[in-house]
Amino acid sequence: MCEHLPHCPAADAVDRDAARALASFPEQGWSLLCNGVIVFDDTGELLPDGSTVAPHRGPAPHASSLAPAA
Repeated sequence: MCEHLPHCPAADAVDRDAARALASFPEQGWSLLCNGVIVFDDTGELLPDGSTVAPHRGPAPHASSLAPAA
């Protein structure tokens, strides 16, 4: 779908969320990326083939090492 350079990551790539936003609807909570992926504000995704990716929000991987000892 990309017509610009550099091309966006494919919809099945690990870094698919790095694609440019073609349309953004913050009032509805979603954006359409250049690779055909729809990303939702809760971090869930709808891929072009109809499959879904569950929301994957959570603490940053390094957060546990920064937490104070109890």
